[in-house]
Amino acid sequence: MAESVYKVIDLVGTSTESWEKAAKAAVERAGATVRNLRVAEVKELDMTIDENKVSAYRAKVSVSFKYEGE
Repeated sequence: MAESVYKVIDLVGTSTESWEKAAKAAVERAGATVRNLRVAEVKELDMTIDENKVSAYRAKVSVSFKYEGE
């Protein structure tokens, strides 16, 4: 089997509904511009608060993709 190299980038997705949708938003946005996504790992979850209410959920996600190059 040939060796492969993968690059990992960190992204932060946001959603007003849930952490799952925040993570999904990050992966789907990356997929619009990066080919060969392989694995996404949720690293951190937090939320923003306005007037004592949750206004947004945030998910920090590490996404890996196969490195193409010489």
